Amino acid sequence: MEHVGGAVRSVEDWEAQEGAPAPLGATWNHARQGYNFALYSRHATSVTLLFYTKDDLFNPCYKYRLDYLNHKTERVWHCWIPGALIPDAHYYAYRVDGPNDVLAGHRFDRSKILLDPFAVEVFFPESYDRAATCTPGLRTDGRAPLGVLPQRIPHTPVPPFDWGEDVRPRHTSQTIVYELHVRGFTAHPSSEVTVERRGTFLGLIDKIPYLKELGVTVVELLPVHQFDPQEGNYWGYMTLNFFAPHLGYALDDPLDEFRQLVRAMHAAGIEVWLDVVYNHTSEGDQTGPTYSFRGIDNRSYYLLKADRRLYINDTGTGNTLRCANPGPRGLIMGSLIHWTQHMHVDGFRFDLASILTRNDDGSVNTLDPAVVAEISRMASYNDIQLVAEAWDIGSYQLGRTFPGQTWLQWNGKFRDDVRSFMKGDQGLVPAMMRRIYGSDDLFPDTLHDACRPTQSVNFITAHDGFCLYDLTAYDHKHNVANGHNNTDGSNLNYSWNCGWEGDEGVPEEVLALRRQQVKNFFTLLMLSNGTPMFCAGDEFLHTQRGNNNPYNQDNEITWLNWELREKNRDIFRFFQQMIAFRKAHPTIMRSRFWRDDVRWYGVNGPPDQAPHSHTLAYFLRGATVNDDDLYVMINAYWEDLDFRIAERPTHPWLRVVDTSLLSPQDIAVPGHEIELRSQHYLVAARSIVVLRSPRP
Repeated sequence: MEHVGGAVRSVEDWEAQEGAPAPLGATWNHARQGYNFALYSRHATSVTLLFYTKDDLFNPCYKYRLDYLNHKTERVWHCWIPGALIPDAHYYAYRVDGPNDVLAGHRFDRSKILLDPFAVEVFFPESYDRAATCTPGLRTDGRAPLGVLPQRIPHTPVPPFDWGEDVRPRHTSQTIVYELHVRGFTAHPSSEVTVERRGTFLGLIDKIPYLKELGVTVVELLPVHQFDPQEGNYWGYMTLNFFAPHLGYALDDPLDEFRQLVRAMHAAGIEVWLDVVYNHTSEGDQTGPTYSFRGIDNRSYYLLKADRRLYINDTGTGNTLRCANPGPRGLIMGSLIHWTQHMHVDGFRFDLASILTRNDDGSVNTLDPAVVAEISRMASYNDIQLVAEAWDIGSYQLGRTFPGQTWLQWNGKFRDDVRSFMKGDQGLVPAMMRRIYGSDDLFPDTLHDACRPTQSVNFITAHDGFCLYDLTAYDHKHNVANGHNNTDGSNLNYSWNCGWEGDEGVPEEVLALRRQQVKNFFTLLMLSNGTPMFCAGDEFLHTQRGNNNPYNQDNEITWLNWELREKNRDIFRFFQQMIAFRKAHPTIMRSRFWRDDVRWYGVNGPPDQAPHSHTLAYFLRGATVNDDDLYVMINAYWEDLDFRIAERPTHPWLRVVDTSLLSPQDIAVPGHEIELRSQHYLVAARSIVVLRSPRP
């Protein structure tokens, strides 16, 4: 059945005839027993709404062709559909027509069935065919993703959920961020998760006791927004829809199961942050699929080059969202509000966040980009944490350049400097002092700026690049499995294999040094002022076999092998105790910089900041925050060195950490530290020693 929209018949009830331009997406009005549909498309000339039953995904059970005189308000097409007209409909989509003129930036294709960008649930027919969506002029009826109609229940755009007494946890000096992939965390048979729950939101719930045992307080999930199941993507950074949870992470109902996960995390005192990708979509460049944004309004949704034939590619993925345009901007804000209010997410990490600063013409605006201001305002109203990856291919904005004034930022300088220093590179002592202190060169606490060290998200590893063990086991990337002849992934890893490439035939002394280096890295991460983050599996020496870009490896390269936890239980214990140490000493992570509470030293006297130096020590006074005093000695040199401890506190120094020792001597539990009898300590080559003196 097809209907063409006509004139309004009742002045008193015009919205029930024409629909309303807000909210965007599909909305059920229980009082009026009908649906409102709204779609942003500035350049479309014709919009037809299509409905499908569960039994026939090829032939619409009802069509409604919108008339712009009645169903368009400025750039939004909208209509009202009484529920009685579509009693058996379960899915919906659009067919949008307009100019197909690539020189003008238009790629309308009437043959394509198009997914509503605001659909909160996505359905893929069994006959879904990505190749068909990539072929211009080829009909995709029955072969394209569809939106799921909202349930006919009152007062909510998503099905109801019993949140119980759900309260958002919040952590300050206790913040420990743990980046993980929902599928990779439990997909391996060794995860001890039941077969049907492996790699799902529910499987992750089963591992919450492990997260509590480890001591992390924030779980940052790699993208969980719906992506194309036929794209060969594993990480999830090629988003198809920004509202729906990925179907592949659910047994049955992704909305319900994701909310179960968040509720369970909150009950355990763990925050849930999402890694979100509002800088590009999975439609790629001009050769990619047309299943949503491109076919709805290519020029509005994407930044195009000057001749408008090709896409600006500052993301390295084929396209770049036009974030300053009202259409994409509304999409971003709608998505964030949806995940905040209906899914109870606690924070967002923005992939390639510098894209958010692009003007409508693609130029960079670091002064007042509207979407950054709107996101900041939304987060303030909802008590949400914001984290920026403040760079992209065309703009590096780490620090005060990025206009999100209160946002946290992934600190790539911390990663690079710590990696380089611990591998033995020269000239890095001054940089290490900055990184441990909280990176005040990037986040200055001047009267004008008044930045906080917590804005620096300190990390040594993340999903992108070597995992922590591989950082100590490989000098070069080994990405052949990805299918790009080892040309993908970064060539600049600041890694050191400790004298032997890989794990085949590796000598025992090399393995021992690698374990020591892993402990060194994590010790520095836990001792540095700022917000620490590490990658799932680093705590038991997960390896990706030297692959530093396994974005398409949904297999044992990326799945965590939980047998390694038992094999490397000494490393797990070290991580666990080092986290507990940091959480027990608020003097480390402060809301302000240490300033006069820190004094810097070297092996025997002031710090040696010469290019040849590989050593550093410091004293951190804890009295101002009612904490113990700490003394740290760092030897990145390849020979043992006799450090003179430059401070004599009221109480004796107790040795908490010596990364050169075997477990359990490498880190002591409270009350079992070793009291020092001398003001000298022989710090072994490539090791770190941490002392504490109990407060009076």
